[in-house]
Amino acid sequence: MKKLFYLTIVFFTVNSIMCFAETFSVSQDTTIIGKLQTHIIKNKESLIEIARHYDLGYNEIVDANPLMDPFVPGDGNKAIIPTFWILPDRPANFQGIIINLSEMRLYYFHKKSKEQLVTTFPIGIGDDGVETPVGKFKISHKIVNPPWYVPESIRKERPELPAVVPPGPENPLGTHAMRLSGLSYLIHGTNRPWAVGRKVTHGCIRLYPEDIPKLFEIVPVGTEVLIVRQPVKVGKIGQDVYIEVHRDDQLKDFDYLKDAMEQLAKKGFLKYVDTFRLYNAVKQKSGIPTSISIKNKEPQILPQDPWL
Repeated sequence: MKKLFYLTIVFFTVNSIMCFAETFSVSQDTTIIGKLQTHIIKNKESLIEIARHYDLGYNEIVDANPLMDPFVPGDGNKAIIPTFWILPDRPANFQGIIINLSEMRLYYFHKKSKEQLVTTFPIGIGDDGVETPVGKFKISHKIVNPPWYVPESIRKERPELPAVVPPGPENPLGTHAMRLSGLSYLIHGTNRPWAVGRKVTHGCIRLYPEDIPKLFEIVPVGTEVLIVRQPVKVGKIGQDVYIEVHRDDQLKDFDYLKDAMEQLAKKGFLKYVDTFRLYNAVKQKSGIPTSISIKNKEPQILPQDPWL
């Protein structure tokens, strides 16, 4: 079982075995999991291939490497692998799934014997105009090899589709699906892995083909599901404060800096924070947990910038 890791740099190649969902041992006080890695690009690999290998979404690998061409990043270049996350806010002793639409990632909090675990997966979500809804739900039932009953709205867009797509390689639901209570939406696999880490669905939540069987196996019917938009997350390792910021275009006129300041104050972290480092992390919105701790005792003045 993987335990909580501190910030470490490790080198890998995609020629090794495919990575699967990350599972970590946590406590109620754990706010940060994983480790930052790097990858030397070889054999004309694309960032899309590298993302899937490390069980990351397209958005995560691209945001972490903004100066690289996603399709031709260049042999010999070093890509940042952001397998390092601040956990989304959760109720005390929460057991269930939290889906953070802002970062396109799913977290499943569960127990094995007496050990508290969290397993995390990248996801694809609803496109503009057909967004995945936020709210509280439950897993109402689970289906192996689900047929796809094509919604009328999609058949209007694509009249060539049949009323029902049977299980198989042409089925966009993949091999497993779990329905959310009170909704027509599913958490399911996909026959288009490139869709993970993108806003491409009509509201459903997609996982990689290799991830959905594992989630399906460990999540029982009745599991609580919280779907949220939390573009700013803050956490702490020892005395070191981190912030993770994702640009969420669905949140119009959202004040990222104000939200960060409020979270830091609420959690008692503000006294440890270098405001210049906070400002830069919010401005960059890299999606990677970034240290914003004070490194000296100089007076600090927070700049004003319309790009926040």
